[in-house]
Amino acid sequence: MSYPITHPDRGVARQVLAEAPELMLVSVRFEAGATGALHSHPHVQSSYCVSGRFRFLLNGEEHDLRAGDSLLIPGGAEHGCHCLETGELIDSFTPRRDDFL
Repeated sequence: MSYPITHPDRGVARQVLAEAPELMLVSVRFEAGATGALHSHPHVQSSYCVSGRFRFLLNGEEHDLRAGDSLLIPGGAEHGCHCLETGELIDSFTPRRDDFL
């Protein structure tokens, strides 16, 4: 199944790659300077950096990611990111983010 590309924020393109009630895989492409606003959700999230450079804020702590790095975000944790160099993240969520469908 092919899912549409959405643009949740300026300079951000998101596409669901696969989903089931227990798990969701999402590609998120960022232009340099784009931001994923601070937010939280009950889902456990894992972010894998495919390309580019990102600075994540997770519960008040900064984490820099480059290609090949990953970050685990517990459910309920406040987090967001700033794209330092154009790139792509692959995010997985458990359970599925129904709000993305």
